[in-house]
Amino acid sequence: MYQDGIPPGYYQDEYMEQEDVWEREGLLDPACEEQQKKTFTAWCNSHLRKAGTQIENIEEDFRNGLKLMLLLEVISGEQLPKPDRGKMRIHKLSNVNKALQFIESKGVRLVSIGSEEIVDGNLKMTLGMIWTIILRFAIQDISVEEMTAKEGLLLWCQRKTAPYKNVNVQNFHLSFKDGLAFCALIHRHRPELLDYNKLSKDNPLYNLNLAFDVAEKYLDIPRMLDAEDMVNSVKPDERSVMTYVSAYYHAFAGAQQAETAANRICKVLKINQENERLMEEYERMASDLLEWIRRTRPWLENRTTDNTIPGTRRKLAEFRDYSRAHKPPKVEEKAKLESTFNTLQTRLRLSNRPAYMPTEGKMVSDIANAWKGLENAEKGFEDWLLSELQRLERLDHLAQKFKLKCDIHEEWSVGKEDMLQAQDFKKSRLSDLKALRKRHEAFEGDLASHQERVEQIAAIAQELNALGYHDVKSVNSRCQRICDQWDLLGTLSQQRRNALEEAEQILEKIDHLHQEFARRAAPFNNWLDGAKEDLVDMFIVHTVEEIQRLNDSHDQFKLTLTEADKEFNGIIGLPNEIIRISQQYGITGGYENPYSFITGQDLANRWHEVKQLVPDRDQTLHNELLRQQNNERLRRAFAQKANVVGQWIERHLDAIASAAVQKGKLEDQLIRLKAIDKRGCGFQPSFDELETIHHKILEAMIFDTCHTPYTMETLRVGWEQLVTSSYRSINETENQILTRDSKGITNQQLEEFRRSFLHFDKSRTRRLEPKDFKSCLISLGYNIKDDRQGEADFQRIMSVVDPNNFGFVTFEAFLDFMTREATDNDTAEQVMQSFRVLAGDQNYITADILRRELPPDQAEYCIRRMAPYVGRDSVPGALDYRSFSAALYGESDL
Repeated sequence: MYQDGIPPGYYQDEYMEQEDVWEREGLLDPACEEQQKKTFTAWCNSHLRKAGTQIENIEEDFRNGLKLMLLLEVISGEQLPKPDRGKMRIHKLSNVNKALQFIESKGVRLVSIGSEEIVDGNLKMTLGMIWTIILRFAIQDISVEEMTAKEGLLLWCQRKTAPYKNVNVQNFHLSFKDGLAFCALIHRHRPELLDYNKLSKDNPLYNLNLAFDVAEKYLDIPRMLDAEDMVNSVKPDERSVMTYVSAYYHAFAGAQQAETAANRICKVLKINQENERLMEEYERMASDLLEWIRRTRPWLENRTTDNTIPGTRRKLAEFRDYSRAHKPPKVEEKAKLESTFNTLQTRLRLSNRPAYMPTEGKMVSDIANAWKGLENAEKGFEDWLLSELQRLERLDHLAQKFKLKCDIHEEWSVGKEDMLQAQDFKKSRLSDLKALRKRHEAFEGDLASHQERVEQIAAIAQELNALGYHDVKSVNSRCQRICDQWDLLGTLSQQRRNALEEAEQILEKIDHLHQEFARRAAPFNNWLDGAKEDLVDMFIVHTVEEIQRLNDSHDQFKLTLTEADKEFNGIIGLPNEIIRISQQYGITGGYENPYSFITGQDLANRWHEVKQLVPDRDQTLHNELLRQQNNERLRRAFAQKANVVGQWIERHLDAIASAAVQKGKLEDQLIRLKAIDKRGCGFQPSFDELETIHHKILEAMIFDTCHTPYTMETLRVGWEQLVTSSYRSINETENQILTRDSKGITNQQLEEFRRSFLHFDKSRTRRLEPKDFKSCLISLGYNIKDDRQGEADFQRIMSVVDPNNFGFVTFEAFLDFMTREATDNDTAEQVMQSFRVLAGDQNYITADILRRELPPDQAEYCIRRMAPYVGRDSVPGALDYRSFSAALYGESDL
């Protein structure tokens, strides 16, 4: 956590806080003031001597600002603005202000220190300013295990003096008073300079003078402390001791730089090589998946068939094979692709690299859009095929019905034109003519009764045209022939009626029996035609209830057969009576019925045919009833299994969602998610069993599953969502573990981050509004004040976690921000400085140095990718490590 909620970017640590109090209250002890004066003067001279000058009196020699500016130029290595050379007070104030402005430009906040106090020779303010410079340029850069400068320097002293007896470094005052700590530091790094075993804790003055003399003679560390002051002081001045100890740290720290530099380069190169491998793998997987989608989508978007039932069924079988065998592996490939991309971006973010931008057209969003297009093309494809099958079956049924009605009509119309065009009435007797007229009246009644059938034929033909029947040309041709013939029959019938009415002079003798036969035979014959048509009529049903209604209608028809049999016997008895009377009276012309073209034999044949069709109809309806009962069993079996599978999928989707927000270790969360994924694999046979039942339903041509709210399409979508959610949740958890381990943060820190985020994520969307994010930061210890400065600080943080101004902060962005705030990262400048150390402060490096300092594979990696160095100081084989280091952290082709 950052003290008082102040994030990096403000230079303020506990020393500066102490300095604020010291400056305001003016509580500097005179003895400490004298110690600081000696120490700070020696420290300044250790740097000013590099410029060939020094100071004698610290409060006087810095008053004109010249040597102060020179000191800052030496210790920073930067050029300050040109000083004013005048001796007036205004010139001195200008020079001191330039120096103070330079200090503040380095992120140092000067409290209560102004140019007037320095020019006036205020010792307390001058010492405060020098202490601030020492903190910034000598102590701040000291870093041991990511601690603050003071803690890091103290830890360094503790580690280096741990093996030495009588030395216990706990602070920067009393722990160094006897001089053994200084001698231990020198002996640890340069044991040949003094014999530590001969030193005694009881002789502090000797120990201190020995350490100061050896450091000045052999380590080029000026004598900044006075041995007598150290011994005689109740508590030596902490700042003076820290300043002198920091010189020891810098003197001995250089030996470790080469090793640290090499290790840093190896670490960076290893990360870069792994990132390149993930990039290549992502590009390959994205290309393969996009190519498969490109080939598959046109097939799904093609909503045309060959307009035949076998061809449509083949296309349905191909779609089922696609859904079962081809698409599931691609779902897994898509999930793996997203996992690879997320892992790569996480690695790049954690290693402070720019985000990976895939090749144009291969972004995750491009793949998601392509996949969405595939699913849109797939959506409703199976329903369309089933609907197409229903349409084609309907067409086939209508075509067969059309053919049957046409056959019956054409059979009936055979010879009708010749009959109506006959001139037999011109030669007939009067009685014959009357019979012919009655006969024609019966024909007209029969003609009218056939009007409905002709209209049905025309209506069916129109429906076949509307539904796009494939052989509609022959249907239209046959319908047209029947309609034309029907119009002709109407015309011919009217013409014959007119002719018979003109000859209506012979209306005398009519045999009552002939009249009765004609009167009863015609409607009975029409009833027989209708009964035959109903008994051979085609039907299509989808439920048990529908076939039961047909059975009920058929049973009602069978109940009328008894009365029909009585009517048949009554009608068929009339011709027999006519024959008997004709034979009795010898009337030879009485054998033929002049009033009807229907004979008794015709009625007998038709009646026999109808009675034979009844048991055939019984068997047909019974078979259909058995088929519909079997279909009902399949519906119930599918519903029972679908309810189990659907509820199982919903429970495990909820389990994945709850596992991602449960408290506890990430490893435990990962174990729970992998257990859910394993159970999903174990549940695959149940899902396959449901697919088998659904296949049987499709083969049975069942178009509805009324006993369950689930459809096979929704279950497939749910299953795919479960597989995708499992992969995504496992990947997110593994990336959090990778973030934690790579950044060196503890489980407690990561858990604190997660708990704080979840506490303010009330809607469980893994997103925080700006006000909730601000409250979360405050709960974690950030001091964001409720004023203009606090709002500016918060907006700066928002620009980091929400660079695209979406108006919310995701959990990944929040976690990345907190881990970066809690840890240190490699930078291009650090890698560049590491190469400079290996190169011995040269602006180039050679292949021999790389092979000597780095592992073989990473040395060759650098040699292949470094550009030749082209500076004036170049030598043969010189390589440019600066451009190579910048490329590792910027836009490049790596």
